[in-house]
Amino acid sequence: MKTAILIISAALAMAGCCSGDKNKKDLLQKLKATTEKGFMFGHHDDPVYGHTWYLDSNRSDVKEVTGDMPALLSFDIGRIEFSTSPKDSNLDKVPFARMRREIIHHHEKGGLVTLSWHVANPITDGGSWDVGDSSVQTVLPQGSNHKKFIQWIDNVADFVNSIKTKDGKKIPIIFRPYHENTGFWFWWGAKHCTVEQYKELWRMTVNRLKEKGATQLIYAYSPQELKDTTHYLERYPGDDIIDIIGTDLYQFNDSIYQSVLPQQLEIITTIAKTHNKVAALTETGLEGIPDSTWWTEKLLPIVAEYPIAYLLVWRNACDRPTHYYAPFKGQVSASNFVQFYNHPRTLFLKNL
Repeated sequence: MKTAILIISAALAMAGCCSGDKNKKDLLQKLKATTEKGFMFGHHDDPVYGHTWYLDSNRSDVKEVTGDMPALLSFDIGRIEFSTSPKDSNLDKVPFARMRREIIHHHEKGGLVTLSWHVANPITDGGSWDVGDSSVQTVLPQGSNHKKFIQWIDNVADFVNSIKTKDGKKIPIIFRPYHENTGFWFWWGAKHCTVEQYKELWRMTVNRLKEKGATQLIYAYSPQELKDTTHYLERYPGDDIIDIIGTDLYQFNDSIYQSVLPQQLEIITTIAKTHNKVAALTETGLEGIPDSTWWTEKLLPIVAEYPIAYLLVWRNACDRPTHYYAPFKGQVSASNFVQFYNHPRTLFLKNL
C-alpha cells in the first residue's frame, strides 16, 4: 500500500531538470495519485527542536518513537523579511542556514517540505498577530508600505532560490502564506481587509516571486472555520495561483472536532476535485495529546476516509513543556502513535 509514495520521490528528483510549470504539474499529478493509497504525515520543525531539546543534530521526536522521520517537514520563515545575514533566525529561533540544510537533506531522502510565513505587520514591524485594519491596503501598489513589502517578498525569493541540490537545481517547496485568513487573529484576516485586497495580496506575492525566479514553488491555500464551499471560495486567490486546497483545524473540544473535521475535509476534497487540485489538512492536532488513543481512535478513522495528500501537526516546543503535537518517548500516546505509523494508509519517510 505504501509503495505508491515512490512516485512522489521520482517527481521530486526530476523537479530541477525541466521547466518550473511542468515540474509543478507533474508533481501535483503524482500527489493526486498518492491520495488513492494514503496520506503523508507531516510535523512542523521536526528535526530542529523537540520536547526538551533544541538544535541537536540528527534528532527527531517522531523518529525516536517510530524509528522513522515524517514524510513531510514544515518550517516557518517568519522574520525572513528582516534577514540580512546568514546567521539570522526565524521567529522560533531556528537559523535559516540550519533550515536550508534540513530541507536539502530531507529532499535528498525523498521527503517533501512545506513553508509557512508568519510575516510581520508591515506598519508596526510587530508579529503577524499585531492586527490592523489597514495593514493589507498599505502593502498593495500605491500603498505606503508597498516598496518595503516587495523587499520582504524578495527576501523570501532569495531564500527559497538558495535551496538547491548538489547539482544546482532548485528544490520544489510547498509555500503556504497568509493562512487562516477566515479568522481574525492575523493582520491579513477577513476582518482586516476586503475580499479584493486579500486576493490582490496573494496575486502580488506570487507574481513577484515568479519575477525573482522562484518558479519552483507549489502554493497552498488554507483558511480555517469553513462554513461551506461558498465560504471557502470567497477569498480564494484563483485556480491559476493555487495548487493545494487546504484547511487548518485543531482539537479544542473532543466532540466538536469529531463533528467538524469530516465537514471541513468534505469541503476541501470536494473543491479539490471540482478544481482539479490536491487536498491537504495543512494544520491539525491536539496540544499535549492527553488522549492515549487519539491517533487511531480520533484522527485516523476520519482522515482515512478522505483523499488528502497529507496532514501536518504543529511543533513540539523545546521551551514550553505542554506545547507539543507529536509524541516523544514516554509520552502517553506514543505507543498508539506507533499503531498509527504502522497503518497502511499512513506514509512516513521510509515509505518513500
